[in-house]
Amino acid sequence: MDNTSGVGVIDKAVMVLDALEAGPTTLAQLVSATGLARPTVHRLAIALVHHRLVTRDMQGRFVLGGRLVELASAAGEDRLIASAGPVLLALRDATGESSQVFRRQGEWRVCVASAERPVGLRDTIPVGTQLSMKAGSAAQVLLAWEDHERLLEGLQQARFTPTVLAGVRRRGWAQSLGEREPGVASVSAPVRGPSGRVIAAVSISGPIERLSRQPGRIHAEVVVRAAAQLTDALRKTPD
Repeated sequence: MDNTSGVGVIDKAVMVLDALEAGPTTLAQLVSATGLARPTVHRLAIALVHHRLVTRDMQGRFVLGGRLVELASAAGEDRLIASAGPVLLALRDATGESSQVFRRQGEWRVCVASAERPVGLRDTIPVGTQLSMKAGSAAQVLLAWEDHERLLEGLQQARFTPTVLAGVRRRGWAQSLGEREPGVASVSAPVRGPSGRVIAAVSISGPIERLSRQPGRIHAEVVVRAAAQLTDALRKTPD
């Protein structure tokens, strides 16, 4: 499929933005992902930083900038969040556990939508909560499909191993037991954007006593189904 518009500089800038969808990216990684010449990529990235469409993290890597969030909010077109509400409510009702959607933002994963368990012991994660990318099933999902360099970087000081992430990729879902917080279990599955990249994770979480020490065996199917619903919603052409 030809995604070019015929306006070369715009097409190249979009290639840079597409490459940043996966998370923090070095200049060398941008060159590799886009296939453009290094001076061209550097010039485009710096111009995008000037307009706040791109920013740089503490390590100097390029990441998507706050202006994109502002534009999406102004347009009312954040389809992931717009679609998440009913999906998370159905997931909560099917499992009896709190449900969430997480996105990666730099070194953190951020809860962008949630449906809390109405009564009883629950794992409360309000919208806007920032959690570590080093622990938890959602972090596993958001890291598992990264390229090799980002994978190695993300595994530094993580509470999960390369073997765990290989299992996540093979199964298509992740589980954790007390990784993020003692006594808390969770199950997560990937949400993919129109390009096929993993852009979010759908999760359920609650006490191990209720989810058991094999929460994936009980809940993976319904969590994967919820993630697939959101993936389908993102791929649909707006009316």
